[in-house]
Amino acid sequence: MKYELPKLPYAYDALEPYIDAKTMEIHHTKHHQTYVNKLNEALEKHPEIADHSLEKLLREIDSVPPDIRTAVRNHGGGNANHAFFWTIMGLNAGGEAAGKVADAIRESFGDFAKFKDEFTKAAAGVFGSGWTWLTLDGENKLKLITTPNQDSPLMQNLKPVLGIDLWEHAYYLKHTSDRPGYIADWWNVVDWKAVDAGYQNLIAAK
Repeated sequence: MKYELPKLPYAYDALEPYIDAKTMEIHHTKHHQTYVNKLNEALEKHPEIADHSLEKLLREIDSVPPDIRTAVRNHGGGNANHAFFWTIMGLNAGGEAAGKVADAIRESFGDFAKFKDEFTKAAAGVFGSGWTWLTLDGENKLKLITTPNQDSPLMQNLKPVLGIDLWEHAYYLKHTSDRPGYIADWWNVVDWKAVDAGYQNLIAAK
């Protein structure tokens, strides 16, 4: 299986003024493309696992041949994380969660405001580069986690429901070193309809 860069479901300038067009273009065509390229290069060395799904590779990362395990972890994780990230943002977005995912958030965190505060604090507190995630565990419970670098929640047998990229390449052109400002702006582009649809698909697949 040769991986390809997925197309964005919106134009590069669609998330302005919160995320600028130039950052989106570089993030997508340079950073994400590099993860795709490097993942393909690694898998060429082991055709016996090249047809495994990316989810299987990441869930079973300890079974990936040692000579490409780090590359699959970093570039496979980067590919999976970004492919998901693009889908949970959109136009005319922001506000509070809606649908069944909103019900689950209230059940797990008390209310949306408390969830948003906890998620924001976790994101602001990530050391260096990484991600903050709202995930679904094997018992259909929501769990808030952070991961370093491009590690995927799939490596912990968790499935992503919502996630924010905290690498500086996601925000440095507009926000420079102001991560809190980027996080605050990012909430305005979270597409809760898409998040809810993804959540419901995960629940249905159980």
